[in-house]
Amino acid sequence: MPSNPTIMAFDTSAAHCAAALLRDGKIVTSHAEAMSRGQAERLIPLLEDVLAEAGCDWAGLDAIGVGIGPGNFTGIRISVSAARGLALGLEIPAVGVSGFDSLHELAKEGQIPAIPAPRDQVYVKMPGADPCLLPRAQAELGGPLYSCSDPALLAQSIALVAARRWDRTSLPPAPLYVRPADAAPSRDTPPVLLNE
Repeated sequence: MPSNPTIMAFDTSAAHCAAALLRDGKIVTSHAEAMSRGQAERLIPLLEDVLAEAGCDWAGLDAIGVGIGPGNFTGIRISVSAARGLALGLEIPAVGVSGFDSLHELAKEGQIPAIPAPRDQVYVKMPGADPCLLPRAQAELGGPLYSCSDPALLAQSIALVAARRWDRTSLPPAPLYVRPADAAPSRDTPPVLLNE
């Protein structure tokens, strides 16, 4: 395994589609697009744009880094499934990086990584505690919060964290859900299944 892997990192856990390429320990390029819908259709073309700008191709990648959440349920599933599929097809590892780990990479000493959530809440992971969803005002009682509004910077951070972990990863990335889905089950009567 190379000591300085080439890693494609991406994230769609919020209203964005972001990607970055790390090569020889440095971020070569990154792109981000704000979007509340359409990440599934835009992700692979965005990754191809990043590869082309860096003068790289899929075969030149050593690993995939992916943001696993917490955040938007559908966005997380898009990224994680794309990472797992690419890793399988390219026969390279995929490394899941939580939003807390990527923010920790960017935060200053003493700041608590906080991921914005609906209704003036944040996802936080207080030292020594499990991740949780709290009202922003309550989370601020634990110390200064750090959030990043630049998705390209988050993708870069995911790449840097993945570069440190990529040779130790054995399990495929999995979504990090802090709260249960807020979609109600369908009220429609399920179809009758016919046996042959």
